Amino acid sequence: MSGVTPGAADAARPAEQLPPISTPLAGEEIPPPPRSNVVLKEMLRGSAVTTFLAIVLAMIVGGVLIAITNEDVQAAAGYFFSRPGDTFAAVWNAVYSGYEALFRGAVFNPRGADFAAQIRPLTNSLGFAAPLIAAGLGVALAFRVGLFNIGARGQMLIGAMFAGLFAFNLDLPMWIHLPLTLMAGILGGALWGGIVGLLKAKTGAHEVILTIMLNYVAFYLLLWMLRSPGLLQMPGTNQPQTKPTPASAQFPDLLGPLFPALDWGFVVVVLATLLVWWLIERSSLGLRLRAVGENPHAARAAGINVERLYVYAMLFAGGLAGLAAMNQIQGNVTTGFGATIDAGIGFDAITVALLGRSRAWGTFAAGILFGALKAGSFSMQAQGIPVDIVLVVQSLIVLFIAAPPLLRAVFFLPKTDLEKAAKARAKAAKKAVAA
Repeated sequence: MSGVTPGAADAARPAEQLPPISTPLAGEEIPPPPRSNVVLKEMLRGSAVTTFLAIVLAMIVGGVLIAITNEDVQAAAGYFFSRPGDTFAAVWNAVYSGYEALFRGAVFNPRGADFAAQIRPLTNSLGFAAPLIAAGLGVALAFRVGLFNIGARGQMLIGAMFAGLFAFNLDLPMWIHLPLTLMAGILGGALWGGIVGLLKAKTGAHEVILTIMLNYVAFYLLLWMLRSPGLLQMPGTNQPQTKPTPASAQFPDLLGPLFPALDWGFVVVVLATLLVWWLIERSSLGLRLRAVGENPHAARAAGINVERLYVYAMLFAGGLAGLAAMNQIQGNVTTGFGATIDAGIGFDAITVALLGRSRAWGTFAAGILFGALKAGSFSMQAQGIPVDIVLVVQSLIVLFIAAPPLLRAVFFLPKTDLEKAAKARAKAAKKAVAA
């Protein structure tokens, strides 16, 4: 044996005694990514043109709904065949008035008495957008890792609960109290999201089921604490509500008292957007996260600890949802909060992330758009237009984003390579069955 080289010894060893080789180079193919990852990637890889057309188409449908529900249009439609011009004029006036009110309430109000009153709608839109952006970033980050985070609502509620339990009772100067309350909320949301990541990593449980169920757990846990004296309930009352947010824990106004809706929480959200962009697009951790989102099997074959990254991703996502909750309780809400402090933001964040294509700055822009829709809906309601129409527009945007073939069929856009390949495979399979 002393004259035999190690390579020759391995070659002389019987084949059944050789260690098994399981690499792509040895002929074993890496399994394809899970179907959920494929669907998610197809939804998020649309172009800016399709996103813009989705918004336009949703606004067109919203205009149709505005016209249908308008009383003048209904009255003019009664004699359409004798004077059709009246009906078209009524439709135009209804749609124009509705969207003009939306613009006036969300961007710029030319009827304002002074410049501050004229630009106040824009600051209101930014104020409404801040928690939407933060929660949307959490959902978008999870999407990039191939995880459907439906639990932003529960993560927001637990973040608010942590802030109320550990920070509301402190008497500290603002430069300590404010960041401490902020960190408590972020920590609470991160821990609640981390539970989902840990359970998925250790047991393989699906994150959609976990997050939906934990939403209910968070809601009823917070509600119990709000109804229990000595925990979160405001002293001297039996209402399920906390005491007011301490003044030293509130975000100061960003542009002064004339614009109360916009505070320094928006600046924190901008910094969070920058951090998420750097984390996903520029850091080595982000590279591994994106690799897991593309194909966890290939990432595992490359030596990436997929399970650990699932936990990291949900920790980050939950922390961003906790930041959204802090924008709620440290900003405009000063009379205490209840179990509905999330105000639907946790589910709207899914819409924002989809519209932003799960990119940090895309989510930022989508959050501003939805904040503007929310701010402008109040002006539309003052015009007699149902506020639910704005919700319909938001839902239709998601529908068209999630169904690119429908959008391309409406606007006669060419099919993508993926759709052509899918059609070719379906035709080949049909021929094979017929043969």
